[in-house]
Amino acid sequence: MAVLLRIRGYEFYLRTSDGGEPPHVHVRGNAGRAKLWLAPEVTFAACRGYARKQREEIERVAATRRTEWLEAWTRFFAR
Repeated sequence: MAVLLRIRGYEFYLRTSDGGEPPHVHVRGNAGRAKLWLAPEVTFAACRGYARKQREEIERVAATRRTEWLEAWTRFFAR
C-alpha cells in the first residue's frame, strides 16, 4: 500500500494488488470507503458509507490531484 494523501480525515492510497486494473485510488476514513477511477476522468467505482457532501469533497480532492496521482500510479506499478 502506498499512501498518497491524508487530508480532513481521509486517506487516499494505492494497493499493490491493483496493478492489473485501470488507474484508480482508494479512500478510507470518516466512516466510509471508496474507489475512484482516475481515467478518463475521476468517477466513483464504488462507495460505501459516505454522504453526498462527503462524496463531493472526495471527488474534488481527487480531481485536483488527478494528474499527480496518475503519475504516482505509473511509478508505483512500473517496479
